[in-house]
Amino acid sequence: MKSPAWGFAITYGLAVANIADGFTQPQVLSSKPNRITNVKRSTELSVLSNPRLIAAGVGLTAAAVGKLVLDKPSRPYDENSVATEYDAWTQDGILEYYWGEHIHLGYYSDEDLAKGFRSWRKKDFKQAKFDFTDKMMAFGGFGTTTNYGEGKELKVLDVGCGVGGSSRYIARALGSSSEVTGITLSPNQVKRATELAEEQNTPNAKFQVMNALEMDFPDNSFDIVWACESGEHMPDKKKYIDEMMRVLKPGGKFVMATWCQRDDRDEPFSKKDERDLRFLYEEWTHPYFISIENYAELIEDTGMMTSITTDDWNKQTIASWRHSVWVGVEDPRGFIFKPRQYLKCVRDGYCLERMHRAFNRGLMQYGMFSATKKMAE
Repeated sequence: MKSPAWGFAITYGLAVANIADGFTQPQVLSSKPNRITNVKRSTELSVLSNPRLIAAGVGLTAAAVGKLVLDKPSRPYDENSVATEYDAWTQDGILEYYWGEHIHLGYYSDEDLAKGFRSWRKKDFKQAKFDFTDKMMAFGGFGTTTNYGEGKELKVLDVGCGVGGSSRYIARALGSSSEVTGITLSPNQVKRATELAEEQNTPNAKFQVMNALEMDFPDNSFDIVWACESGEHMPDKKKYIDEMMRVLKPGGKFVMATWCQRDDRDEPFSKKDERDLRFLYEEWTHPYFISIENYAELIEDTGMMTSITTDDWNKQTIASWRHSVWVGVEDPRGFIFKPRQYLKCVRDGYCLERMHRAFNRGLMQYGMFSATKKMAE
């Protein structure tokens, strides 16, 4: 469905096309008055003297060219792209300015969404991310209301920790006797996460550069393994799951949130689906996505896990995509003084809208997973 803005642009585009056609048609010379020719010339002069039509035509042309540029993905995945992109995002500070310390989607309850048209705009964007963290902890069985960490020396691993927002939040929630280790491929993220841990007086959250597919930790090292929106960037989903299960202690809790594409085994992807997925892969350096069902099968196939639970939190999170764009419209200070980042910001805004549409039509799903590692026999 086209938006009213696109309808307006198309209307003027047809007008401009007709005008151009009038300029290029061969003119037949005649000594006799030609009423049709006179009307046409009068129309052409009227158009040329109408700056609104000219501006609309220029605007439409610019929009068409811009869409062609934006529809071509600019950041495809390679072995270094994830670290490079997150280093850049961390250094320019724009993502942290708008998203805060939690680089993941937010949680919008039924109550949040029942406050009228575009009610998500009434919720604090950064608070939505804290709410998501609370809900994800509860989904994993160690919510802030359970006193799960009280009196315990728990070891927690945050796989793909970003700038450490969730790591620090969990470290404070479980108490000073517990310790959270966050890992990421980005040195800049480790630096920033460590700075924030010091600023927030959270010494039991520590960070290091490490590949989640080749972790240095011994088997059975952690009581909790947490992975929030990191699976999207993993080039080997099986190894990603296997490694997390390996380092989890028997009886330990696993919880994961990740963007998933729908299962295409019963209904194969259309050509449009494939084009849209390819764009979403290659614009934000994702190798590929898999389905909620595929992830559940990978967890089951390890033979290590029990009480495997899955869910789709699309309804609770989809508002984040457009809310992300809206906060930039409301407050442009995060990017307005960084002209070198303008094109990147436009590309990111365009990708946010493409994400929203993919989730809205069911091509993408928001996968939630929890499980417990079996006790050693």
